[in-house]
Amino acid sequence: MKKAPFVFLLLLLTVQFNGYTQNFRAGAAVRVITPDPLLPVSGGIGTPRPSKEKKGDLFVRALVLENGGTRIAIVGIDNLGWPSALGNQSRALVKGIAPENILIGATHTHSGPDAYGFPDEQGKSLADLKYLNWCVKQVAEAINEAVAKLEPAALKVAMGEAKGKIAYNYYAPELYDPRCGVLQAVVREGTRKGKTIATLVNYAVHPEVIGAGRGILSPDLCGPLYDRIEKQAGGVAMFMNGAQGGMVTADTRREGGTEANTWEECIRIGELLADEALRIVSDAEVLPDPAVYNSARKIEFPIESDIMKYILKNSPLKYEMSTTDKAVTQLNLLNIGPAQILTIPGEALPNIGYYLKRNMPTRYPFLFGLTNDAFGYMLTKVDYNSFKRYDYISKTSLGEMTGEVYMEQALKIIRESPAPVPAGISKK
Repeated sequence: MKKAPFVFLLLLLTVQFNGYTQNFRAGAAVRVITPDPLLPVSGGIGTPRPSKEKKGDLFVRALVLENGGTRIAIVGIDNLGWPSALGNQSRALVKGIAPENILIGATHTHSGPDAYGFPDEQGKSLADLKYLNWCVKQVAEAINEAVAKLEPAALKVAMGEAKGKIAYNYYAPELYDPRCGVLQAVVREGTRKGKTIATLVNYAVHPEVIGAGRGILSPDLCGPLYDRIEKQAGGVAMFMNGAQGGMVTADTRREGGTEANTWEECIRIGELLADEALRIVSDAEVLPDPAVYNSARKIEFPIESDIMKYILKNSPLKYEMSTTDKAVTQLNLLNIGPAQILTIPGEALPNIGYYLKRNMPTRYPFLFGLTNDAFGYMLTKVDYNSFKRYDYISKTSLGEMTGEVYMEQALKIIRESPAPVPAGISKK
């Protein structure tokens, strides 16, 4: 009988050593943000165009993950972009997550309402501020609900080439990244063990099958992607864009030089990408206790473009500017198990994306484009204003040094952060 305490202690240590004290938890939530009545559609700089119908709903989709005292939120919004001027308002309404641990990214659909507050030549904006303020609250509500739904979870991480006719580079067809990254959180224990909590798809493409000129408000190809994943795998589906600037777009090409800019084409591409994402993640190892790490820092970009200066200074959203009139934003680096994630506050060209991915110390490099801000195109200085083909994307970039500053800061945060924990190795 005297050996009982020793036996109990031995059993307790054995349980802990064998990993039965996992702390990883996940929760997800969704809010519909389709305006009613419908609002004009904004596909970029210029006057929004009236919408007469909708194809699919616009959403806020939130995934919250935590482990080891670190809790993060990843949010996807069906819009062209989502500036920090709006995102920071939502962060202030969230309970239980540090503001710098909340990543808010736009899917970049070209068929959503103006979220930038683009001013016209007289300085007047046509953005519906009442609608945007409502969306701010929906973002916070989705995150808070995801926190309330946190439960013991495991994680699957995978990356592979998405096959089929999904994307191409309009400027140079083969210069795009076909890799699709997938994070899938599943219930770890209990009667629902193995059920999907959320599936996050990270892929670089412009969701502009329909575009802004057809009078249709839509999540574009992202809507059918959500539907397909949730039907096939359950849980909440999310889409986070990548380095899709200049111009990695949906492959709607037809024989004879025409394009299929229809809702049916959104369905084809969205379902194909969903199927490929589920195929890629299907055989991934289930990680019972992946580590979660976040690093965040403020970075500043000089503003050289007259167009961008005008927008940032005259938008009613009141963008954050430094005392030297530089654009200020947040850069995040996340490690989630063996995956590493970098945020991009705009539309980085594919060469920037490839360069960063090969400098990330992981087999699973994720880039979350248009996240925390969406400051137009991000080019390297050697590309900026160098080709006639790049005239538009140079004009709608902050300036020649945007890509250079971003890469410098991204490499710095990579070097100063711990490498992600490889699959199969406990964070302990």
